[in-house]
Amino acid sequence: MKPSNEKASLLTDEALELIAGRFRALSEPSRLKLIRELLGGELSVTELMERTGLGQANTSRHLQTLTDAGILGRRKEGLRVIYYVGDPGILTLCEHVCGSIQRRHASHAAVLEPVVRKTRTAAD
Repeated sequence: MKPSNEKASLLTDEALELIAGRFRALSEPSRLKLIRELLGGELSVTELMERTGLGQANTSRHLQTLTDAGILGRRKEGLRVIYYVGDPGILTLCEHVCGSIQRRHASHAAVLEPVVRKTRTAAD
């Protein structure tokens, strides 16, 4: 489906920069791993490190990028910092992207099906 010219004309250069920034934040596989883990609920930095195998510096840097982009939220719980999916729209985006890849590449369908199922469950 093509966007209408009217809708496309609303996308100013500034709006396109904001959109590109959101996609840049999602363009790193380690950040996607962090989001994947947070689909199941809130987790601390330590829990995210354990689940993803990322080091402390990498985990913190990627979490900061995702938080700055508005994708994740965080709160303090004593000395711990707890992260969560702050923009539920990211779940819909993940579902669309994974579904699109599944449809385009049947060989990837089995690999992506659990992701689509998990994002649908998290969105409910």
